[in-house]
Amino acid sequence: MILFPAIDIKDGQAVRLLRGAMDAVTIFNDDPAQQAQEFEAAGCHWLHLVDLDGAVSGYPTNSKTVEGIIASVDIPLQLGGGIRELAMIEYWLEKGLSRVILGTIAVENPQLVRKAARDFPDKIVVGIDARQGLVATKGWVTDTDLKAEDLAKSFEDAGVAAIIYTDINRDGAMLGPNVAATAQLAQSVSVPVIASGGVSSENDLLELRDTGVIAGAICGRALYDGTLDIRQAIAVLEG
Repeated sequence: MILFPAIDIKDGQAVRLLRGAMDAVTIFNDDPAQQAQEFEAAGCHWLHLVDLDGAVSGYPTNSKTVEGIIASVDIPLQLGGGIRELAMIEYWLEKGLSRVILGTIAVENPQLVRKAARDFPDKIVVGIDARQGLVATKGWVTDTDLKAEDLAKSFEDAGVAAIIYTDINRDGAMLGPNVAATAQLAQSVSVPVIASGGVSSENDLLELRDTGVIAGAICGRALYDGTLDIRQAIAVLEG
């Protein structure tokens, strides 16, 4: 199982939110590129980037910061937040991203996601963010009545590289991931599923890994707070 350290970007800084609330911000590093280098030096094989401002506004807002991260590391990067057009997907892939994460547009324009997956094989990830199993969009501020599992199944044959499932109520709360819901979703589709939200300890990672169906885990606050040692976490998962 792959560990994806998260760098969430707001106003050009690496931050963490509590349950997705834009007014519940903790700043961890005012130089996200330096943070990326630290994660790479620790042995990480991937980084997960989110343009928080872009997720709400609907267009990339922290582009210069993201480009600085791309230039600063050699490991693969995936980015989500405000990417809702094919031209923008192509732009970021040409800039050097390995994967682009599509969330809101997966609900509002699923055909665009399908076309992107055809045009850019193994480069498109669907981000499914949910509260109590129901999908939320536009930076988690808009709730829908769409079930996360139904959305995941709708992209089963689309050729997407992975699905990221975020339990919003766990995100940044250090309460542990929603293992049961994530495993259930992973069992319902053949697409690799990456867990996000709530990972706060080595035991959380082991519990996700031991389901046998979850391909990766995104972790943020626990790495910044130091409650999870990144080198030890990677060693355990790889071992």
